[in-house]
Amino acid sequence: MRYREHFERQVVREDVWIPTRDGRTRLHARIWRPADAADDPVPALLEYLPYRKTDWTAPRDAQRHPWYAGHGYASVRVDIRGHGDSEGTPGDEYDAQELADGVDVVNWLAEQPWCTGKVGMFGISWGGFNSLQIAALAPEPLKAIVTVCSTDDRYDNDVHYTGGAVLGIDMLAWAGTMLAFAARPPDPRSVGRDRWLPMWRERLDALEPFLHTWLAHQQRDDYWRHGSVCEDYGAIDAAVLAVGGWNDPYRDTVLRLVEHLPDDRVRGIVGPWSHQYPDRGLPPGPAIGFLQETLRWWNQHLKGEAASDSVSGAGGIMREPKLRAWINDPVPPATSYDVMPGRWVGESNWPSPSVTWDERPLGQTHAPVLVRTPQHTGIDAGRFFPFGNASDLPPDQREEDGRSVCFDSEPLNDRVEILGRPRVRLRLDSATPRAHVIARVCDVAPDGSSTLVTRGVLNLLSRRGRERAVEWTPGTYETVEFELGGTGYAFPPGHRIRVAVSDTYWPWVWPHGERGAGLTVVPADSAVLLPVRDPAYDDGKEPIRFEEPEQASPLPVAYERPAETRPERLVTHDVAKGEWTLEVDPNYGGSRTYPDGLRYEERACETYRIRADDPLSARAVSEWGIRLRRDGDWDAEIMTRTELRATAAEFIMDSRIEAWADGETVAKRAWHRVIPRTSA
Repeated sequence: MRYREHFERQVVREDVWIPTRDGRTRLHARIWRPADAADDPVPALLEYLPYRKTDWTAPRDAQRHPWYAGHGYASVRVDIRGHGDSEGTPGDEYDAQELADGVDVVNWLAEQPWCTGKVGMFGISWGGFNSLQIAALAPEPLKAIVTVCSTDDRYDNDVHYTGGAVLGIDMLAWAGTMLAFAARPPDPRSVGRDRWLPMWRERLDALEPFLHTWLAHQQRDDYWRHGSVCEDYGAIDAAVLAVGGWNDPYRDTVLRLVEHLPDDRVRGIVGPWSHQYPDRGLPPGPAIGFLQETLRWWNQHLKGEAASDSVSGAGGIMREPKLRAWINDPVPPATSYDVMPGRWVGESNWPSPSVTWDERPLGQTHAPVLVRTPQHTGIDAGRFFPFGNASDLPPDQREEDGRSVCFDSEPLNDRVEILGRPRVRLRLDSATPRAHVIARVCDVAPDGSSTLVTRGVLNLLSRRGRERAVEWTPGTYETVEFELGGTGYAFPPGHRIRVAVSDTYWPWVWPHGERGAGLTVVPADSAVLLPVRDPAYDDGKEPIRFEEPEQASPLPVAYERPAETRPERLVTHDVAKGEWTLEVDPNYGGSRTYPDGLRYEERACETYRIRADDPLSARAVSEWGIRLRRDGDWDAEIMTRTELRATAAEFIMDSRIEAWADGETVAKRAWHRVIPRTSA
């Protein structure tokens, strides 16, 4: 990693208030820009988030916003309405108010005397989402975006549902996280000593757990269509650089965007990364010079510079392949890799002529095979959002394979490279009207170790479309086909390709309430379809290269780890009760002290319990504690708890929050909701 302290243009920073169209609410912004921008205007870059620029994202912001400013841009970080130091009350994810405010910010930036009138947006996760969504609203000044680890489909490729099934692990965990995050107070140093407490009370009074809304929409309806740019890719007029990682759940969005957006307005990059910016150096690597690559993007689309083909040059990025993707070399199973072995490949078109479908039957017999897996199958699935931590990735899958029904190929004679989204086709019958089917593709080494390559889920109720629920008629065979997550992976000679099938996958998939005799699958009429890439397609082509990572000087933040820490992921088995428990510390950074004296303390735990024989025993709990204080100046604390459980007919949700300022209670709220299970 190279750190830059000095740039060609001197950088200044200022905090400002940006008005919104309602005339009552202002958003708080931090702007880094060249000191001479008033005389020599520059384009503006916007990152627009609920995650608090003055503390939670401040270390990450310091890496990139001053860097962009030093290279001739006004780089702007804005807190979303009701979050951080912005006025107003928090709303739902990506609601109409958030997007309208974002359009207002884009237009405001374009009108500033230090701006050329051209604006770009960028962000990871939430900021990548709303960059895409605001681009689909097409404000005139917005010419280009960089969207990282984001989705074009809020229903089927987000933290709520997958394959039409409830994502038990993140439906609950992210709702609990956002309840805690939305409850954090504004900073008195930004909003004033006399205003912070009334603003905080207003926020706390307006809170409503996201979980209630998400579970009220169990099928793909207008709620999920809002903000899903896959509904109309043609609405996006800005140029889009889409970036993802094979270990991030949003990687498929990159593949869809490069397929559906015009060649002259889209480029995609997919590396081996987790849910992180790819210059941060967090596992798995290798990291790339992401800021330099995005600078090429901004220079071309916001400044019209495209004279150079060089990696570090001012432009030329549209001469790069439409998709640059990492092919992982085979690795033994592990929960973290500092650097993944592999190589970069380039595809001028997507879908690519280098990729052909290899259909492999799961077996030769027409005799049905029973799939009835214990409820805790999936306990070794790994983290839904790998974040660069030591326990994120799936461990050896042998135990999971043993709980599933496995279909293995013969040992491979040659190396087989795949790139894209594999599919699984199953001829099956379900003994119950409601059921799930889960497929995993694993790389099985000669020693028996099993490395997870990719996986997919299908709620059989949604097999005829995510917009409706169609119950299965037991005793009837149907053929279902579903996609697995995108991947770039090379199976070596001598290894086997395994397809493991289960009807449970806890806690990723919340189980249906009915437990019957399982599924029966006909192997000879079932298959895995692999997108096999021909390596000869690379012959004679220039290798794909990126610069080494470079950032601005890091913010001097002091991180503290408690003397005694619990494991990031702890699995326990109560043998007598047959109960399995998974405890997760999401480890977003823990406690830290900032240069201005702010002490930010954060602790969280997610707990998932289920008995091997009882789907109705499933229970998930998210607990958070956050404290912000400056000695002798300010002390605010919140605690939240969110719990989800279910009967055969209903989801049951209980949430509560307590908040204190200087030891005095500011708010105490509790919610209890019951929602019918319509399709989940």
